[in-house]
Amino acid sequence: MEKEDIITEIQKLKREKKAIILAHNYQRPEIQDIADYLGDSLELSLIASKSDAKIIVFCGVRFMAESAKILSPEKLILLPREDAGCLLADMATRDELREFKAKHPEAYVVSYVNTSAEVKAESDVCCTSANAVKVVQNVPAKQIIFVPDRNLADYVQRFTDKEIIAWNGFCYVHDGIEPNIVKKTKDSHPDAKLIVHPECKREVIDLADKVTSTGGMVKFARESDVEKIIVGTEEGMIYRLQKENPKKTFYTIGSARVCRNMKITTLEDVLFALREEKYKIELSDSIMRKAKTALDKMLEYI
Repeated sequence: MEKEDIITEIQKLKREKKAIILAHNYQRPEIQDIADYLGDSLELSLIASKSDAKIIVFCGVRFMAESAKILSPEKLILLPREDAGCLLADMATRDELREFKAKHPEAYVVSYVNTSAEVKAESDVCCTSANAVKVVQNVPAKQIIFVPDRNLADYVQRFTDKEIIAWNGFCYVHDGIEPNIVKKTKDSHPDAKLIVHPECKREVIDLADKVTSTGGMVKFARESDVEKIIVGTEEGMIYRLQKENPKKTFYTIGSARVCRNMKITTLEDVLFALREEKYKIELSDSIMRKAKTALDKMLEYI
């Protein structure tokens, strides 16, 4: 089928099935263009929970669709690509976390939303990159097990006196941004401001004008008077920023940083997901109940 025919069929099935399409900021341009809503993982899950749609097609990776299911258990949540995982989320498993907790019985477990539903179910509270500092500052414990991103944990440590025991996980997209390339990019665009994600390494964060989540990047680009911005995150973010701010200029840091799993979803996959109602996110009641407790506690800090 031609691209236009696929899009027409997707729109037709959406109406017939009372479905909506959610797309993460890192998705392909053509996926972003057909989405009803763009955003980060938690933002989209909250949109799903408030929507009257019966079917949610979540164009992202598995942990995101799982979060949507946890917050909307009565809805049919579809992940267009069954193999759309997250290497960061996969770096922490339920059994590993249980063993780690046993070694630190006094610690409070704060898990990043970039974790599986099973890990969330083993956690005391979840956090996002936007509210991680606030969550850690306010939880009733002096010792924190922070799962799974070591760079985000290091960033949060700057703003609290609590002892943070960081899990040794990382996002290869952000961790792979090197400070020497950042410096070269800044030298090439001296009048541009640098915004980076807190999953980046400390040496990169120290070079930034602003450290913020993808949602914060959207806000910064929209509200600031800065006309040139170097964007330190996955390259899909730049497509959205440029589309929404056509009079501004956005640059990547060196070669564009690409998340392979975020880019595997195609228009054909979305069409197949709607037509065949695949792939369904299914979680046990026990996992959903425990994970929802951790997510609900996080929502108190937003």
